[in-house]
Amino acid sequence: MTDVEGPVYEPGHGLLKGRTAVVTAAAGAGIGGATARRFLEEGARVLISDAHERRLKEYEAELAAEFEGVAALACDVTDEAQVQRLFGAALRLHGRLDIVVNNAGLGGTSSLVDMSDEQWSRVLDVTLNGTFRCTRAALRAFREGGDGGEGDGGGGQGGHGGVIVNNASVVGWRAQAGQAHYAAAKAGVMALTRCAAVEAAEFGVRVNAVSPSLAMHPHLVKVTTPELLAELTAREAFGRYAEPWEVANVIVFLASGYSSYLTGEVVSVSSQHA
Repeated sequence: MTDVEGPVYEPGHGLLKGRTAVVTAAAGAGIGGATARRFLEEGARVLISDAHERRLKEYEAELAAEFEGVAALACDVTDEAQVQRLFGAALRLHGRLDIVVNNAGLGGTSSLVDMSDEQWSRVLDVTLNGTFRCTRAALRAFREGGDGGEGDGGGGQGGHGGVIVNNASVVGWRAQAGQAHYAAAKAGVMALTRCAAVEAAEFGVRVNAVSPSLAMHPHLVKVTTPELLAELTAREAFGRYAEPWEVANVIVFLASGYSSYLTGEVVSVSSQHA
């Protein structure tokens, strides 16, 4: 089965009008950058962050030339002080926080038998621990009232609402050689999402995740062999990789009121979820 005509980029429909969002790992290329752009197209105000300050500033300037309501602040999600600074800045900028997208992650390829402790720990610290740190900061902000209140797409049970969307991966479900550290981290993100959703329901916050397979961007090409990319692409039902904005569209849905009764779910954006 092939997608002959290719995907169609849909215009914004104001699904996030008046909302404020933080998006991590959003320095242009990939799912984070695409999510920031889609959020702006849907009417949100967005604070983008990334550990790569130069690329972050360049992308901020690119977005600011097209949209109002975009700002940027560098953040390394392995550093709790920087995470606190990021969320404090979001509240100072807009006086509220409605949506958090935890996109920061780190991959790599190494056989388990040859993997060093540093390789394992670095991937887990960025991908899983970083998601934990940002989820904790977001939940504290939502619990304390730094969010949008009525109509923000939250669950509406005993709290003001708010939405967290985490970026997982299909390798959290299925095995792939050389990806033990990344797969373990992404499986942890899935479990963290489900547990956080149960706890956050008390104050009306929804927590979900997307699980992409192969979303192509320039940095992925630099760290993945052409042979592996070809193999992964061939596995997909449409016979092609996803565009980052196709994953971002699902994140928009999860951040919007259209998914108001959805929490604790991991949504596969791929045919390769098992």
